[in-house]
Amino acid sequence: MKLGNLVAAGATTLGTAAAALVIAAPASAAQTVDACPALPGQQATTASCSATSGPQGLALAITAEGGMATVNADGFAGPLAIAIGPGASVNAAGSNPGLALGIAGAQSTVQFDGNSAPVCSGTAALAGDFQTLQGCAAVNGQFIPLDIIPR
Repeated sequence: MKLGNLVAAGATTLGTAAAALVIAAPASAAQTVDACPALPGQQATTASCSATSGPQGLALAITAEGGMATVNADGFAGPLAIAIGPGASVNAAGSNPGLALGIAGAQSTVQFDGNSAPVCSGTAALAGDFQTLQGCAAVNGQFIPLDIIPR
């Protein structure tokens, strides 16, 4: 099988699985999801998320079940924050070219600014920042650096 076909098959499988999860999700779960997308020069805000993009940024914050997320982007950055569960919090910023992702579960936090190493804490958190080539994870209160460039 060619690599292109393998990638297409994998993407199709993931897309189908995601669609099945959305269809199978209880109606109450769908009502507690907030999304704040911000294209260049836009801002989006709900009770649990906020996204702001300068003229050269893309920002997206997604929250569910009591999570809180804030994202700011400019300078060709594309940060994404996902906070799911009570006490989940992601504060993400991008000011340099590159994508960045922060995911926090219940009672966990992720913070990154696009200039220094991300910080993860709590029971379940993950971050990867292609602006700094650094990342982190937190599992049951233990901080784990995930870096291409040593700290």
